[in-house]
Amino acid sequence: MVDFEITGTTVTVHVRGTHRVLSLCERITFDLTNIVSVAPAEIDRRPPWVRAPGAFFPGAIAAGTFRGKGRKEFWDTLFGGKAVRIDLRGTDYTRLVVDVDDVDTVLRSLHRAVAA
Repeated sequence: MVDFEITGTTVTVHVRGTHRVLSLCERITFDLTNIVSVAPAEIDRRPPWVRAPGAFFPGAIAAGTFRGKGRKEFWDTLFGGKAVRIDLRGTDYTRLVVDVDDVDTVLRSLHRAVAA
């Protein structure tokens, strides 16, 4: 699970609880202008095949950084349908797939911030 913090034009994703240990990541920061698209994550989507660092147990959890074919993605999901997918450009990461408490609220706040 993660929390989003939007300050001015900066988005900070804070990784919560034991997921910090599993993903070996505390936070990711990027600019709103780096967002290409924001959508609910597809439940059947899987991370690229190279994990470095992080944890992956098929169908149970993906937490950490995953790489493949020119992509660098951060995942923190339990594959339960409560994740958002954020496609990025011009940052270290090309995509984030993360679980949130309320998908609709996060999507609305990110869409509103990008449009402003």
